[in-house]
Order: sequence, then C-alpha cells, then structure tokens
Amino acid sequence: MTAIITYQGDLRTEMVHIQSNNTIHTDAPKDNHGKGEAFSPTDLVAAALGSCMLSIMGIYARQHDINIDGTRVEILKGMAANPRRISKIEAVIKMPQDKIYTEKQRKALEHAALTCPVSKSLHADLVQDIQFVW
Repeated sequence: MTAIITYQGDLRTEMVHIQSNNTIHTDAPKDNHGKGEAFSPTDLVAAALGSCMLSIMGIYARQHDINIDGTRVEILKGMAANPRRISKIEAVIKMPQDKIYTEKQRKALEHAALTCPVSKSLHADLVQDIQFVW
C-alpha cells in the first residue's frame, strides 16, 4: 500500500504516506467550489512533475559527480473544461547561477528531466512546456 486518503469533508482530503507517515492535505481550488487553502489534486500532479524531474536529474547528477543543489522548478498548471482536466503544465527549471555545466552535462540533465516517470505517465494530450535556465 502506498497511501491512505481520507475525505475530511468540505472538499478536503488527508493523505498519509504509509512508508514515512508524512501527511499531505488537499483542498478543492476556489474555481471549483473549494477554499483553495491547500494543494488541489491537480496541483499535486503538476508539482509531482517538477519534483520527479528534479529527482531524476539528481540521480544522474549523483552518479556523475555533478552538483545541482539549489536547482528550482517553477510550475504553472493550465486547466481546460469539458471535461475539466489539466491541459498544460509549464515548467521552468532554473539551474544554480553560481555553477558551471558543460554542454554534455546540460544535455544529459535535460534528458533526465524530460524522461522522468511522471512525464512519461501523463497523457499525450497534456502539453508539457519545459524550459531550462542555465
């Protein structure tokens, strides 16, 4: 089992990760009858993409003795209607400006990010607009 999710009422859930016992709350967004006081489930999908990209880049970096500490991803999620769904995720991956990366390292880190498991699990109709700032 990965998680236990409990509906707490008022469009809020609590998710408990079984292995770590970490807890995440979700709330429906304001534009969909909620209070917007926590990540929405679709926010988590977009954030998961960013987190996955950084994690896979981190694995590559560790294996090749490259320091990417401080790398950030800024995520913007776009929604569509009929049916309501995530239509686009924009991600800007900002590499630390105090570090120098070779062209080979840049290409490998970009490839790692673009082939992360979350990216490959999202529907092909969902636009993934990924930019890197070196």
